[in-house]
Parts: sequence; structure tokens; C-alpha cells
Amino acid sequence: MKIRLMAGVVALGLAVAGCGGGARVDTGATATAAAQPSGSGSAAPAGTVNIAINPWVGYEATAAVIAHLLTNELGYTVQKKELKEEVAWAGFETGEVDVIVENWGHDDLKKKYFEEKKVALSAGSTGNKGIIGWYVPQWMADKYPDITDYKNLNKYADLFKTSESGGKGQLLDGDPSYVTNDEALVKNLKLDFKVVTGGSEAALLESAVQAQEQQKPLLFYFWTPHWLFDKVKLARVNLPPYTAGCDADPKKVACDYGELDLDKIVSKKFADTGGKAYELVKNFSWTNEDQNAVANDIQNNGMSAEDAAKKWVEANQAKWQAWLPK
Repeated sequence: MKIRLMAGVVALGLAVAGCGGGARVDTGATATAAAQPSGSGSAAPAGTVNIAINPWVGYEATAAVIAHLLTNELGYTVQKKELKEEVAWAGFETGEVDVIVENWGHDDLKKKYFEEKKVALSAGSTGNKGIIGWYVPQWMADKYPDITDYKNLNKYADLFKTSESGGKGQLLDGDPSYVTNDEALVKNLKLDFKVVTGGSEAALLESAVQAQEQQKPLLFYFWTPHWLFDKVKLARVNLPPYTAGCDADPKKVACDYGELDLDKIVSKKFADTGGKAYELVKNFSWTNEDQNAVANDIQNNGMSAEDAAKKWVEANQAKWQAWLPK
């Protein structure tokens, strides 16, 4: 997806620690200046909160609502930093990121930054349940009823061939930074398919809409929560059932994705010194439907992330009031 930035974009460097030295990655950052609070917060500037913005619209929706409340209810300045997932985690060590508002598992990064470096921790669930899977447009499931069983995919592989799939069926993935086991799944399930990276959420969305409207075959990686399911009818392909630990070895994965309780990750420094801002982030919890409503306004209704957040906040006062520090 294309992240919508507010005026005043500045280049910031994020130090990425690694063996033998570090590299610096340019990031886009947006400052939301502290405004006169519209509710119960103090009018005095309360400090700055650095929020990473990962590249999908649901994440942007969550970040926008949290940023709106930090700014307008608690008087904070919010810096939004457009970063890939793994790079965002490195910001906990450098001090350039305070909050990741939606984490999809990443047990490897939790081990590194929670247990080994001790610079980050979980701030609890977002309330969203995340599920990754493989999908085809509903018209394909209607026309080929057995196509939603992975055991039958090879029978239909020719339908999914593209110029990029090298004579095999294409499995379309999104941004290269997304959590995925797809390469291992194709290999271990002996599927005559090639994983092709579309490069972004936008590429997946465009392909899914075209596949339904133009009756074009498509097998693709996608996830919930997402507004797309309210706009396009999709059918999930059933992979071997997920069981605890079946994805422990990334190279040997041969099972479906498990449901994730998405959580917020914060720097330890922010947890210790973030005061009311940390309390708000920790208390934040909403539903998949809440996120989809904001994301849909951003993606499809021509609204900025800030305006979409403001709309949701004005319509859901009882929910967010419960998140404010007591």
C-alpha cells in the first residue's frame, strides 16, 4: 500500500545493529504537532512518541487512531516513521522507535529484543485476531469446488501460470518483509507452483479485485483483519491444519498458518518513562471491525489517515475513553 504522509516529511536515520557493524536506513518520518486537547488531557505539551508505520493499511489505521488520541487527548507530539517490520524493531535499540502498534508473531525478533538485548517488551493485545492464508476468488471455488483443498492445486496449476512463474502456477505474495512460510510450503507440500512477490499490499489488492471482476485465476497470500473481505468474495485454500509447533522450523513448515493474537511492542525505555502515553498504548484494544472501518476510509474513501481516525474517534467515544489514563 501507499502510506499516506502528512506535510513536513523529513529524512531520519535508523541505526540497524548487526555483526561487524551497522548500516543506516533512510526512513520517512512525519511529525504530528501537539494540539489543544479536545477531551480530558492536559493542554501542555507532554513530550514526543515515535511510532513505526509498517507497510499495510490496517497497521496505518491502528497507528492513526493511537496518534490522534495521543495528540488531541494527552497533548503529545507524535513522530510517525515509515519502516519495514524488522527495521522497526532495530529502532528499539537505537531509541528511534517507541512503539510498534501491530505485531504479527515474530518470535525470532521477540527473542532477540526481549530476551537477548532486553530493550523491548509486549504492551498487550491490540484486540485484533490475525490470520494469514492462501485465497482464490470465490468464482474459482464455485467453478472448481475441489480447488480449495491444497491436494488438488497441482491439478489446476496451469490455470495460474504467468509470465513470471516459469512454467509453474503462480502463488502471489506481497511485500517481501511480510511474515510468510510460502516458499517452504510450496516445496514441502510438493506443489507445482512458484512464489512470486508482488512487492506491496497494493499489488495484492489490485490483483484480487481484478481476479474477481475479470474472472481471472489467482492464488494469493492474504490476511485478516482486512477491509478487502467486505468488498470482494474470496475462498480460503485449506492447507494441512495448524498444530502447535508445526511451524517451529521455517524450512520444514508443511502446515497452515495459525491464528495470531496481534500485540503491541514498545521499547523498555518507553514502558519505564512513557507515562500517560505508555498507559494509552497499553490500554488500547479494539476489534477487527473497528480496524477495517478506519482502513476502508483510508484506502477506498479518499480520507487521510488523520481524518479517518478522527471520524472513528468521534463515533466511538465510549471505547476510547476507557483507554485513557485514569
